Amino acid sequence: MPRVALIHATPVAVDPIKGAFALGWPEADTAHILDESLTADRARTPELTPEMFARFELLVRYARHIGSSGVLFTCSAFGEAIERAAKAVDIPVLKPNEAMFDAALALGDRIGMVATFAPAVAGMEEEFKQAAKQHRSSARLETIVAHGAMPALRAGDEAEHNRLVAEAAGSLDCDAIMLAHFSTSRALAASKAASRHPILTSPEAAVAKMRSMVR
Repeated sequence: MPRVALIHATPVAVDPIKGAFALGWPEADTAHILDESLTADRARTPELTPEMFARFELLVRYARHIGSSGVLFTCSAFGEAIERAAKAVDIPVLKPNEAMFDAALALGDRIGMVATFAPAVAGMEEEFKQAAKQHRSSARLETIVAHGAMPALRAGDEAEHNRLVAEAAGSLDCDAIMLAHFSTSRALAASKAASRHPILTSPEAAVAKMRSMVR
């Protein structure tokens, strides 16, 4: 079976992608690579640094070295670094939200997004703008940060995290609402209950796209 390297910057992204692979591609050989210092370092700098770009290239080269047929990053705060690192290897490298953006753009021109890690927002909004341009779409993105949700999740209070994310989702009036990070996908059921609009998450879409790219 093909090996897919899953590169995490936070442990709270691990369970959602495990669940997505179990449902969408259970036979894949997944290799989990976790570096929690990435999130801590990203939170301290408003811009991605040359050192960060170098670290991401090392990560994708390591993934290739261990025989991976594809690489999926699960943290949404490093888009430009992932794009540059992808050029260093001869296998597919997928950003966490590429597939979810494609799905959202197919649903309309008013797209909402609920984030829980503020440093990721600017990069994600730029990635969405580029995706809309590729799709020749005039879609606009409205982002809300569910403050307090990420600290609650890291403290083990998943119920509070889900409540805050769902509350933010319920306040958006859009054609589709995206839960920005892999970690926020655990709030899908609560968000669907709080909103009448379609709710999209990134893990399931990312697994489906990676499977098609590898095969």
